[in-house]
Amino acid sequence: MFDILLTEEERRLKQEVRKFVKERVPSSLVRAMDAEEVKYPKAYMGSLASENLLGLRFPKEWGGRGMPWTGEVAAIEEIGVLGSGMTCLYS
Repeated sequence: MFDILLTEEERRLKQEVRKFVKERVPSSLVRAMDAEEVKYPKAYMGSLASENLLGLRFPKEWGGRGMPWTGEVAAIEEIGVLGSGMTCLYS
């Protein structure tokens, strides 16, 4: 998604997710998922939850961020570098 379509909050989210992918997702996990050694990466999902990166479109009172679909798409694009399996899990 072109950054010109994103609000400042959505751009910050995009950078936050990019940093999460680089720093918190080990390449060994991606390889294990590809080799079907890991069916469901609980630690990965837990890390996303602890950073409040799940349920972005849910209202804040339900634990989400109350963001529009464009914010979620920006996050999905950043997670997409990990491969389709990780992206599908996220979305």
